[in-house]
Amino acid sequence: MAAAPFHDRPGVIWMNGEFVPWADAKVHVLSHGLHYGSGVFEGERAYGGTIFKLDEHTRRLHHSAEILGFKIPWSVEEINQVSIELLARQGHKDAYVRPIAWRGSEMMGVSAQANTINLSIAVWEWPSYFKPAERLKGIRLDMAKYRRPDPATAPSKAKATGLYMICTLSKHDAEAKGYADALMLDWRGRVAEATGANVFFVKDGIIHTPTPDCFLDGITRRTVIGLAKDRGYEIVERTIMPEEMADFEQCFLTGTAAEVTPVSEIGPYSFTVGDITRNLMEDYTALVQGKLQPAMASSG
Repeated sequence: MAAAPFHDRPGVIWMNGEFVPWADAKVHVLSHGLHYGSGVFEGERAYGGTIFKLDEHTRRLHHSAEILGFKIPWSVEEINQVSIELLARQGHKDAYVRPIAWRGSEMMGVSAQANTINLSIAVWEWPSYFKPAERLKGIRLDMAKYRRPDPATAPSKAKATGLYMICTLSKHDAEAKGYADALMLDWRGRVAEATGANVFFVKDGIIHTPTPDCFLDGITRRTVIGLAKDRGYEIVERTIMPEEMADFEQCFLTGTAAEVTPVSEIGPYSFTVGDITRNLMEDYTALVQGKLQPAMASSG
């Protein structure tokens, strides 16, 4: 049975200060955010009724808005409280939380200085981002045609809606070929990230990950780096060229939706799901479920 469409689900969505019936949470077709991508968002997960690293996500939402040149009218503390209340109202313990802020419809054109800034938050049950059977054996990634842009051409440190257009194109292309996702290079031809997750590699017991200089330094990425250090693993953040993937033994993705997901294949390159990957999967699961409180991981 197909999943319920997102425009017609039970419950409520918080929108501009009110809890409104889910189906009534609508925006005008001439909203600036729809036409020009002038919106910012977050993706958060709740485990056992607690939203993991909620404050960090909300602060990043505010920071993303500042990068795009607008101020969200609700404070970090107000958004946090609403998110917690909404999760309870929806009756979910394990769920996905999606706040989004965007420019409204008062002006239509590239310039939208006077537009109202809108904010909504939705909560829904959402299982694993990748199929469970694929995730356990390692997912397969295609090599994306599009690249992460030069920070001089796009606000790469913002979690902005417009930046995800090339991610959607890349993931669609990959899925059409039978892959689960795609690996994106940056504008220089260096390894960057997947379409919605950061990437890590393992060689000779050392974990390597690209320096996040043109893509988000993910909250889950930082959390997993902390978990790895707590286990005594060496982490190297550096430039990684595509041809280096031939020599890596393990690979995994990290992200709020992806959590820690092993990778078995990227284009022509193959990897095994080894102990380091499995250990970090287990540690992350224990952490978000409140069963692990390591010093480094707890700080993000």
